[in-house]
Amino acid sequence: MSPTNDRQRAAARARLEREMTARAEAARRRRKTQAMIGAGAAALVVIVGVVWLIVALSDDDKGTASAQPSGSAGPLSCTWNTGPSPAPSPVQPGIVDVGLPPTNPPRTGTRTLVIETNLGTIKAAIDLSKTPCTGASFDYLASKKFYDGSKCHRLVTEGLKVLQCGDPTAKGPGYRETDGTGGPSYRFDEENLPVGERPAYPEGVIAMAKSQDPGSTGSQFFIVWGDTELDASYTLLGRVTEGLQIVKDVGAAGDDGAYAASAGGGHPKKEIEIKSLTMTTP
Repeated sequence: MSPTNDRQRAAARARLEREMTARAEAARRRRKTQAMIGAGAAALVVIVGVVWLIVALSDDDKGTASAQPSGSAGPLSCTWNTGPSPAPSPVQPGIVDVGLPPTNPPRTGTRTLVIETNLGTIKAAIDLSKTPCTGASFDYLASKKFYDGSKCHRLVTEGLKVLQCGDPTAKGPGYRETDGTGGPSYRFDEENLPVGERPAYPEGVIAMAKSQDPGSTGSQFFIVWGDTELDASYTLLGRVTEGLQIVKDVGAAGDDGAYAASAGGGHPKKEIEIKSLTMTTP
């Protein structure tokens, strides 16, 4: 073998070794770069996961808050009181035992209260986020036809301008003999009180009647046909959207003064009877 061929083979081996070394170094750098990229990606996943978790928890908090709408002042469930005073016993005169409404009614959405009377139709908008328990009671009593056939038994024209209805004993030709204390066999807490509003009960609203005791709301309600200043302790149920003129006409006809010595006002001279009362979706 000639010295020239030996030198050529040695040079070739040296070039091959340099190439292999360069390739190995390049491979090492690639693995390091990939490892760094992988670690960065993992860290990004962790960061994104943490951010997602924080947002998710925040959304859960918002969801929990929205479960009890801002307009509602009541608890998450309704309590129907069937015990002693201020809630009457079912055996008392004028009290009708119709069972109890559901304790967990809808707390969002709106309903339309439709009162068909002998003088025409009266409608009112009810916001369940503000009055879920009162709305549930109306819906339940309506399903039992509790109000059907009853007459609005009390009208006040002096100082207050209200027409009061919802006493199940105010029926038939002898309804003027009722003492205005009838109702269902349960009572419940007031809600959506117009504290700080002036007037507290403006023309066109529907509010719930009660005794002076808290938690004594039942079935009776009053329609305000002229701005009325009352203590803000009566549940503000909704607002009349149709038929307010019917109530104003009843108010204009006056009352007989039967309640003047006690609660004020009297039976409407122009009789108004509830043919049917329903709660419908808009």
